[in-house]
Amino acid sequence: MVNHHLQVPFHLLKDVPDLACGQPGGGNLIVQGDNLVALKALLPYYAGQVKCIYIDPPYNTGQDERDQQGKRTGWIYSDNVSSPEIREWLGKVVGVEAEDLSRHDKWLCMMYPRLALLRRFLREDGVIFASIDEVEFASLRFLFDEFFGISNRVGSIVWKNATDNNPTNVAIEHEYVLCYAKNKQRMAKEWKSTNLAVKEKLLDIGKQLVQKYPDSARRQAEYSKWFRANKNQLWPFEDYKFIDEGGIYTGMRSVHNPGKEGYRYDVLHPKTGKPCTEPMMGYRFPPETMDELLANGRILFGKDETKLIELKVYANDYRAKLASLFELDGRVGTNEIKELFPESKRPFDFPKPTGLIEELLSFTTSSDDLILDSFAGSGTTGHAVLKLNDADQQQRRFILVEMKQSIVREITAERVRRVAEGYTNAKGERVEGLGGGFRFCELGEPLFFRFAAWLVWGEVAEGYTINMHPMAFAAWFGLLATALNLFPIAQLDGGHISYAVFGRRSTAITIVMIGVAIGLTFVSSSWIAWTVMLVAMIALMGPRHPPTLDEDEPLDRRRLILAAVALAVLIVCFTPAPIGPFLGAP
Repeated sequence: MVNHHLQVPFHLLKDVPDLACGQPGGGNLIVQGDNLVALKALLPYYAGQVKCIYIDPPYNTGQDERDQQGKRTGWIYSDNVSSPEIREWLGKVVGVEAEDLSRHDKWLCMMYPRLALLRRFLREDGVIFASIDEVEFASLRFLFDEFFGISNRVGSIVWKNATDNNPTNVAIEHEYVLCYAKNKQRMAKEWKSTNLAVKEKLLDIGKQLVQKYPDSARRQAEYSKWFRANKNQLWPFEDYKFIDEGGIYTGMRSVHNPGKEGYRYDVLHPKTGKPCTEPMMGYRFPPETMDELLANGRILFGKDETKLIELKVYANDYRAKLASLFELDGRVGTNEIKELFPESKRPFDFPKPTGLIEELLSFTTSSDDLILDSFAGSGTTGHAVLKLNDADQQQRRFILVEMKQSIVREITAERVRRVAEGYTNAKGERVEGLGGGFRFCELGEPLFFRFAAWLVWGEVAEGYTINMHPMAFAAWFGLLATALNLFPIAQLDGGHISYAVFGRRSTAITIVMIGVAIGLTFVSSSWIAWTVMLVAMIALMGPRHPPTLDEDEPLDRRRLILAAVALAVLIVCFTPAPIGPFLGAP
C-alpha cells in the first residue's frame, strides 16, 4: 500500500484542442482522468513547482457520487483499491473486513498514494489545504502528519458554513480546512491578504467621495452618512470612520509597544504643546520613526494631550489575517454555479464557494504562482484563480484534475470557459469575462510503450506530448555507443564494432556522418535521422586502431567511466522518469 503510487505507470498527456479555451499557452491546464494516474503523468513536468495545493476529496459519506441521471452511485475509487498488491496488503493488515472494504479503510487506501504524490509537487515554500468534515478529519490529519510531519503543521481552519435548526444533540454547522507546509522553515513568517471584496468596495466609495467633494468637512459628512447606513456590512472595516485626501482611514494603537518595555520619549500635542500621555509599555517605534510619521501626517491626536495618540491606517494599506475561524454560507457555492449554468436545475452537488478558495489563495499566492487542485469537481479553484487575477492583476496559474468525463467536460471546463469568456446569467444579463484560458488534456497511453514506439517508428500519435531535443537524444545514443565499443566481439574483424565497420578510415567517415546526422535531427524526427546519429556516434566513440583482445591489457579508465554512465542510462531507460525533463511540458 505504501508503495502503490510507485507501481502506477507514467502516462502521456494527450491534447484535446477543441476543449481548450483562450490562449492555451498561458499556463493553465485541465486534465481529464483518474487523479492518481494524472498526478503521476504531471509529475515529470511540475515536481517542485507548485506553490499551493487545494484539495476537496470525497467526504466519505457513503454516497459521494451521482450518475448521469443524478442518482447516488456510491464510491467511484474502487478500481484503485482492488489491485492484487493492495488486496494483499488489506488481507494482512485489515483482515477479513477487506473483502468488502469498510468505508474508512477504502477512503484511506484512496488518499494515501495521492498524498504521497501531491507532496512531491510542492515547492519548498509551498503549502497544501484540504477540505474535510467530521467523518475523516482525524484520519486525514494523521495522514498529513505522516507525509508532511507534525513540525510542518500550519493550522486547522474551522469553516462555519451552515445553520442547522433540526432537532438533534449537537448541530453540525462547520467543516474543516487543514493546512500543512512542505517546509515550514521556508514559508513566509506572516501571511497577509490584499484582496477583500469589502475592501474593494470601501476603496471605490472613498475614491468617489474624494473626487466629488474637495471640501474636507463636506466630504467627511457625506462619508459618515454612508458609513452609518452600511456599518453592519463592513467587517472587518467597521472602525474605518474617517476620510481625507488619501482615502478612508482609521486610527490604530499600532504605535504602542505590546507586551514589553518600549521606547520612552515625549510626543507634543499640536494644539496644547504638552506631551501626550504615553502608552503603559512605551512606544513601539524609535524617535526617528516617530518623527517621520509625524512629518507625513500619519499620527492622530485627541482633543488634548490626555488621549493616547494613534497611527493613521488607510483602508488601502489593510492586510487581513487568515483566521482559524471563517464564516461563509456554504449555499453561496450552489448559487454561484446556478448563476453560471441557468439552463440546469442542479449542475453540481455542494460546490465550494469561490470566496473560500479566494480567501486561502489570497494569503498564500501571488505573481505567477502555480495552484494545483486534483479533486477539481465543478472547477471552483479555477474560477477563484481567475477572479483573484482580475482583482489584483497577478498571473496565477492553475492545474485542475477531474476524473469523470461528463463532469470535467460539461461542468469543470465549461465553467472556467464561461468565467473567462463571459456568459449570460439566469436573469438574461450579459456578464463580461475575466480573461484567461486553459489547455485541456486527457490521459493517453503509458509512457514507456509510446516512447518505445517512438524509437522504432520515429513518430508519436497526433496530440501526444514528447519533445526531446535531438541533441539530447544524440548524447544518449553516444553513451550507448560507448558501452557497445567496450565489449570485444571476437567474431568481428578487429574485435570491436566501430573498427570492424569503418576500418582505418573511421575518422574521416565519422566527420561526414556527424554533419549529416546533425542536419537530419533538426529537419526530421524519422528513424533514419536517429539511425545515422547512432552509427556516427559508434564511429566517434570507437578506437582508431585494431584493439587487442589481450586479457592482461587494462581498459582505459576514462572509457570505463563512460561505460558505467552508459550502463546506468541503459537500465533506467525502462523507467520513464528520467525522460521527464526532456519532454515538452504542458
